[in-house]
Amino acid sequence: MAISVQKLFKERKFPFIFTLSILLSSAILVLVLISRVKNPLFLYSDTRTQSSVEWELCDGPTAVDYVPCLDNFKVIKALKNRRHMERRERHCPKVSPRCLVPLPKGFKVPVPWPKSRDMIWYDNVPYSKLVEYKKDQNWVHKSGDYFVFPGGGTQFKEGVANYIKFIEETLPLIKWGKHVRVILDVGCGVASFGGSLLDKDVLTMSFAPKDEHEAQIQFALERGIPAILSVIGTQKLSFPDNAYDLIHCARCRVHWDIDGGQPLLELNRILRPGGLFVWSATPVYLEDETHQNQWKAMVNLTKSMCWKTLAKTVDSTGVGFVIYQKPVSNSCYEKRTENSPAICDDKKRKNNSWYVPLSGCLSPLPVDNKGKLFSWPMPWPNRLNSKPVSLSTEQDAAPKFDEDTKHWSELVSHVFLTTLSINWSSVRNVMDMNAGTGGFAAALIDQPLWVMNVVPIDMPDTLSIIYDRGLIGVYHDWCESFNTYPRTYDLLHSSYLFGKLSQRCDMVEMVAEMDRILRPGGYLLVQDTIGMIKKLKPILQSLHWSSTLHQDEFIVAKKGFWRPKQVV
Repeated sequence: MAISVQKLFKERKFPFIFTLSILLSSAILVLVLISRVKNPLFLYSDTRTQSSVEWELCDGPTAVDYVPCLDNFKVIKALKNRRHMERRERHCPKVSPRCLVPLPKGFKVPVPWPKSRDMIWYDNVPYSKLVEYKKDQNWVHKSGDYFVFPGGGTQFKEGVANYIKFIEETLPLIKWGKHVRVILDVGCGVASFGGSLLDKDVLTMSFAPKDEHEAQIQFALERGIPAILSVIGTQKLSFPDNAYDLIHCARCRVHWDIDGGQPLLELNRILRPGGLFVWSATPVYLEDETHQNQWKAMVNLTKSMCWKTLAKTVDSTGVGFVIYQKPVSNSCYEKRTENSPAICDDKKRKNNSWYVPLSGCLSPLPVDNKGKLFSWPMPWPNRLNSKPVSLSTEQDAAPKFDEDTKHWSELVSHVFLTTLSINWSSVRNVMDMNAGTGGFAAALIDQPLWVMNVVPIDMPDTLSIIYDRGLIGVYHDWCESFNTYPRTYDLLHSSYLFGKLSQRCDMVEMVAEMDRILRPGGYLLVQDTIGMIKKLKPILQSLHWSSTLHQDEFIVAKKGFWRPKQVV
């Protein structure tokens, strides 16, 4: 009995023991392999050895703020025409990049909301050109380690709060936060207009082109204010028809009357019937010949579009604005002596405006399936969960909408906010990557955050419903990069997005884009099949993101500060 087991095996003195051991070892090996097949997450438990994805840093002078579809300099340089801001439009690379954007030197976790509205870390957006360029207009100042935003602007000489108050006093119909809920701010600067309106329950989509004034949209998003990179050039904006309650432009430097008024006709398309356009610009109040000629052109154009002038005034600082209103009926169109601009023949056109050229015609006023003109949505906040006006074009849609709203309300309150490993107090900027009818955003309405609702172009077009609810969003194709700077969102959410998307797009490239958008310390919340989670998890692990699985359908991943080493 003193003979060791190792010696018994070596000398094979007990062949039946040797044979039995071999059989037991084989059985154990088979069981382990079966368990790994049944539990696919087990296959990827070791982040150091199981992932096959190798990452490199994006390079070049703009790598830190790389936006692939707006920084395709080879294509931009070859453009034959630049008269209509073509260089600021989307020019996506044929192959989406797989590189990771580096972090700015000294990058820190952003200042939390609401403090961030007034001050942000200088190192996170280390660009001081606006401080010098707009130093007399109180857009932004540098103070020690921070940028500070005093609420000034080119047209806000007494501060943005007084400017907003004066607009409502001029036209009480506006009723900030009740009658007017969703706004588009064209050429927004650092988005102080939209940021100030948040206190009045107004949600503003601020937009401006990249680099027109250095990093203005990046400033806005770092502050926690909704914003997106965009331009009125040769293509329609990525918003649905009849979306906004009010559109604002303060010295946004858009020549509205060029090319037969196409830029203003685009605003007419996305402005809901009865909606307002507030134009605060020098032609309104300066009387030299150049400005007066621009004003006359605007008068003629708006008259031909049947826009009504509701107010034209000048405040105590000498800054003036005019407020126009889009018609609510076809009577003015029918009385025009000239059919110019003509009414668009849009009966067969989808609402989707992704990569669609600007048109020189007037969008027809929307009607429901009985031919009745749309009414204004209910006052906020009732419009959030009431039947959206655009649902009236579809039969039996209301019960499905109510069911979806209830589903998201219960899921968010009973799961997302209570049981998932997310620190919601650190979340301000949220993106719903396939928003449906906006149920996720609606369920989060009482949280101190905002949601960019994205409707993918290959999914049902529900973006009008989202705007009718008093929420904001855009169309997008997730096989391309999104129009935002890196590190601008705290949480990305998707619900059963990747199954259909992975048939058209490369999964690694999609994850690289999510990494570009998400801030360090930010979260990815995915609801999907176990098969898709199996494909997604090892890619996330290759980025050194921590992740947890909940109820076999929700994966929560948290981005860290890891970046691959720079290749010298």
